[in-house]
Amino acid sequence: MTIQKRLTRSRDKMIAGVCTGIGNYLDIDPTIIRIAFVLLAFAGGAAILAYVIMWVIMPEDKIF
Repeated sequence: MTIQKRLTRSRDKMIAGVCTGIGNYLDIDPTIIRIAFVLLAFAGGAAILAYVIMWVIMPEDKIF
């Protein structure tokens, strides 16, 4: 039986769980994703728009 990975927002979150969800999906520390988003936000601001779009589109992780 194979477990399929899904990109979801995490319930273990700071703001919306987007960075933690991406970190879990890529198997890397979510702090690295957060730093990348902050740097990209200062570099041009597109990261802020991308974050908000992912917040709306990504489903929340369902932990039973």
